This record gives sequence, C-alpha cells and structure tokens, in this order.
Amino acid sequence: MKIGFIGLGNVGGKLAGSLIRNKFNLTIKDLDKKIEKGFVDKGANIANNAKELAENVDLIITCLPSPQICAEVMEAADGVINGLSKNKIWLEMSTTDESEVKRLGKLVSAKGAIPLDGPVSGGCHRAATGNIAVFVGGERKAFEKILPVLTVMGRKVLHTGDLGTASILKLITNYLASTHLAALGEAWTVAKKSNLDLVKTYKGIAVSSGNSFVHETESQVILNGSYNINFTMDLVVKDITLFDNLANKLNVHPEISPLIVKIFKDGQKKYGSRAWSSMIVKRMEDQNNIDFREKGFPSELVDNEPEEKGSEI
Repeated sequence: MKIGFIGLGNVGGKLAGSLIRNKFNLTIKDLDKKIEKGFVDKGANIANNAKELAENVDLIITCLPSPQICAEVMEAADGVINGLSKNKIWLEMSTTDESEVKRLGKLVSAKGAIPLDGPVSGGCHRAATGNIAVFVGGERKAFEKILPVLTVMGRKVLHTGDLGTASILKLITNYLASTHLAALGEAWTVAKKSNLDLVKTYKGIAVSSGNSFVHETESQVILNGSYNINFTMDLVVKDITLFDNLANKLNVHPEISPLIVKIFKDGQKKYGSRAWSSMIVKRMEDQNNIDFREKGFPSELVDNEPEEKGSEI
C-alpha cells in the first residue's frame, strides 16, 4: 500500500516517522521544506502538491492544525479531493469538528473514495514510538484494510463507529485532559503553599484516586520548569472550544467547559499562542509569586516502553 502524509508537525511528523521507520512506501507534503528534506533523506518521496500526492497513493493521511487549514488542503484546486479516485482512502488524523469531517467526507465519497477520521491520543512522546492510541471512525471494511498501517502508528487502535465518532471521542478526551491540567495548577499551588515535599506529592498523587495520565506526564515537565509537552496553547484553545461548541449544539448546558475555555484563553493571552500548553499552571505560579520547581524531573518526556506492533481493542 502506498501512503501519502500531509502535515508533519509535532504529531504528524512522529506518526509519519513510524511509517518510514517501518519501511512503508511513503510520500509526504509539508509547508516546511527542512522537514520535507529530513523525510526524503530517510527514504520518503515528496509531492509537489496535495493533488499530486493523492493521485499517486492509495491512502491519504492529513494531520493539520485546524479544520480551516484542512479544508484548504482538501478543497484547493491542487488539493486532495481533486486527486482522488475510486477506492482511495482519506484518513483525517487531525483533531477536528465532526460536522466538518462529515462535510469533507461527502466530497470524498462523491469521488468514489472512502473517508475515515482517525485522531490519536496519548502524547507526542508516544506518537514518536508508535505506542499512541488511535481512534478511527468510518466504514468498517476500509478500517480493516488500513489496520496494518494503523497498528504501526499506534499500539491500541479502536474502531469507534461511523464517520465522525472518532473526532467526537477525541474532543472528549482532550477536554478531560485540559480540565485535569487546569486543576493541577491549583493542586500544585496548594501543595507548595502548604510546604509539602513536591517530589513526595508527585508520587502520592500518582498512587491515589486523584491520579491521571496528565499528572503522570505533564506534572513532570511542570516540576522541571521546561513545561515542554510538545503541545501548544493555541491547539488546546482550539480543541476545548470545539468541545464546548459541540456541548452547546447538543443542548448539554455545560458548566465546567466554558470555564476551562476561559482559563486557557487567558493563558494564551498571557504567554502566547505557541507557549507549551502545560504553562497554564504558570497562571497560578504568577498569581501566588511561587514556582513548582523540583530536581530530578525531565525537561521533555520520552517513551521508555519498547515499540511494539499495535492491535485493535
């Protein structure tokens, strides 16, 4: 199977890296020419534009920063849709709006191709080793056809149902992660101002009912002071806004998500759109004139688990 990958950023570059590392026939396209060259040096092919890429592969993967950018890449004159033909598969691995992936899916289907949404969850460090989780929505037969590709990019692969269901599940998981992260800012502030040993506090939370994946990972780079989680403030604002919009569309009357959106928009304003998302806890540090620094924590997360072929769960 020939694979095309568009969007080689923090997440996309690592997912595509797993494909090239595992000897798949890969064609790539990104705005950053240096990133493109790095992949070409590792054996990837390069397309002049998205249309050309789609014409020459069987599976087209997009992993882009926003629904708007994805729409441009898909619908431009030299975009993906104009390069599609019967039985090609489009896999949208961006975190996006389910209504948008369905809209684009109809355009893909009109060309005789098959749309799937396939966002990932578990952190950039796990994307780098192929140990991340992958959610996929869409036609079951197409999912099974590309499963050998999915199980190289991710360790745990879940078919969520119809097209768009994976995108909704991804918004839910990102909303929960963002809520946990905002809460950690307050938790660490209380621990610091109570003069607790922060190393022991980290360990205590990790073995308690208050533990979370966010604590186990992001608290480490918070305590180090790098905040480097390889995910930026603007992306969190985008994701949680999508969740909040969906909740309101469904008449959920959310109480917590509007507050989380407000908190992260404030963090974006204070520290910049490209600040690491874990810097949201710095709001509490700054307000209380403290910091959460402790020795012995890494500046960047590394997945120490061995890379292994994934499977469907």
